[in-house]
Amino acid sequence: MGAIDEDETDEPVRATSSSPSWRDRTFAALAGVNYRRFFVGQAVSLSGTWMQSVAIAWVILQLTHSATWLGLAIALQTLPVLLLGPYAGVLVDRLDKRRLLIGTQIAGATQALALALLTVMGAMSMGWIILLSIGLGLINAFDNPARQAFMREMVSAAVVRNAVSLNAVLVNVARAVGPAVAGIVIATAGVGECFVINAASFCAAIIAYSSMDRTKLRPTEPVPRGPGQLRDGLRYVRHNHELLIPLLMMVLIGTLTYEFQVVLPAFAFTTFNGGAGSLGLVTAAMGVGAIGGGLVSAGRHSSGIPTMVMAAATFGATMLVTSICPNLEVAAISLVAVGAASIWFLSAGNTALQLAASPEMRGRVMALWTVAFIGSTPIGGPIVGLVAEHAGPRWALLLGAAAAFVAAGLGFRVNRRRSGATASHP
Repeated sequence: MGAIDEDETDEPVRATSSSPSWRDRTFAALAGVNYRRFFVGQAVSLSGTWMQSVAIAWVILQLTHSATWLGLAIALQTLPVLLLGPYAGVLVDRLDKRRLLIGTQIAGATQALALALLTVMGAMSMGWIILLSIGLGLINAFDNPARQAFMREMVSAAVVRNAVSLNAVLVNVARAVGPAVAGIVIATAGVGECFVINAASFCAAIIAYSSMDRTKLRPTEPVPRGPGQLRDGLRYVRHNHELLIPLLMMVLIGTLTYEFQVVLPAFAFTTFNGGAGSLGLVTAAMGVGAIGGGLVSAGRHSSGIPTMVMAAATFGATMLVTSICPNLEVAAISLVAVGAASIWFLSAGNTALQLAASPEMRGRVMALWTVAFIGSTPIGGPIVGLVAEHAGPRWALLLGAAAAFVAAGLGFRVNRRRSGATASHP
């Protein structure tokens, strides 16, 4: 187990009370001023990010009329995370995370402004989109692990699961709000304005990070520059089952189960012969489930490998049920459960790593989590896409279910073996 910070008891009493209300349990992390500022900044910034995702998809389809080019742009945004993620974790451990996050927000705003200027001037081309997509991927390679590791500097161990779950809820709310606003803006003002709004939305995150009460933060001492720090991080994870098993479980599930941006359109259009309304229904259903699941998870305190095993098994079961649903309406109901299970697994795994990792290794550990979750898209996306195209979307869902069941079996077997070893050597 990694070291636990000494100052773990300065959260408000209502966050750790023996008999807190449902509201206090569910929103405990928001009692802290720094997390509250972070939450508000992310609410604005993430909504802008999802607006840009819709806008860039619109521009690509207008330029090429090709879903292949759209898939390439998505892959290019995640490829730097796959290739550079582990080394980015080294830099996260070496640097002040709050200042690094301010830098990534400035870089993100610059990238969005570049998209806005190119669009407004009529100079947008696929060459520029590819270049700026790679740039966004580079930014994300550093921003994601820094933001995950910074979570433990804002809140104590007592509420870290709550903070992670609330952040997951926020992402899904932004996923619903951002595209809806983007549709209105594109229809009334133009696609370029979406990029302008996204650039402006980064200001909320910059203000949040800049205005934090640093006396209430738990900053990790930056690791001095030295040789072999990437190898040290990999070795540290390899010899710590509390870190290695959650990461291996996420590799399986992140690669083959979380590819919903590939499988849901095929499921709606091909399996049920639907249109944009059908895709909207299944996407919204999963989002509703994710928000509900995140709120329930935020009010719970269990984490670790046993919780991940239960969440992974539930995730697999809901995917299996969805794959055999007879019609769109039943599938939408089943996808609510899929969304809830997906957030349960995500928050349980993230929390397990946050608590098990030593502070000086947290950046490298969370970078590997980001690689397993986001960086696996360039690998898993094409695999799931091929299965959906040639065998059918139902088989793609079954593949995701199988990956979740294998991950659950891996975690269960290792945890039982370790429990048996502990019992035989008291």
